[in-house]
Amino acid sequence: MTTVDYNTQRTQLLLPEYGRCIQQMVEHAKTIDDRDERLRCANTIVQLMAGMVKQHGDAEEFRKKLWNHLAAIANYELDIDYPVEIERLEDTRTQHESIPYPQKRIARRHYGAIVEALTQKLADIEDEQERMALTTQVANQMKRDLARWNKDAVNNDKVLDDIFQYTDGRIGLHPEDIHLLSDAEILSSVQQQNMGKKKKRK
Repeated sequence: MTTVDYNTQRTQLLLPEYGRCIQQMVEHAKTIDDRDERLRCANTIVQLMAGMVKQHGDAEEFRKKLWNHLAAIANYELDIDYPVEIERLEDTRTQHESIPYPQKRIARRHYGAIVEALTQKLADIEDEQERMALTTQVANQMKRDLARWNKDAVNNDKVLDDIFQYTDGRIGLHPEDIHLLSDAEILSSVQQQNMGKKKKRK
């Protein structure tokens, strides 16, 4: 029987407006050893964040807000040269300004709105290395989502075909073009997460 993975059972998001996938990307950025590569990754994440929400007010203030939100999501542990002054929030869950999230029908509900929004922005990333790095992260997240939804549905071809559909054919990849985690690694990761949640509930 498939285990249903509820958002209420996951680790609480620091800034829910951006969703779990952005937080996971930020966590990945923190693990990058090369400082320049870490900054390039952070820039790409901020671009994706900007594309997911509607801008309000002055463009520069909006840019500062995004970088401050990135720092908060990283729990102020992302070691980069920020292009703006970072103002530490005492409580990111209550003091940040809410960013409206557009409500719309989700084409593939097992992935969720955040993954759908991210995939639609991937093709707009000009730097090929950054685009491929984030495409790999998103694709592996999609495999995890499939495993949580139905472990028998985990399939590399399906994930890449869904990315192709999401990007209107602009990103077309074969399994050998991208480093995807094996089905066994994905299922083991999901199983470990589920076991951890069960222990926390005891």
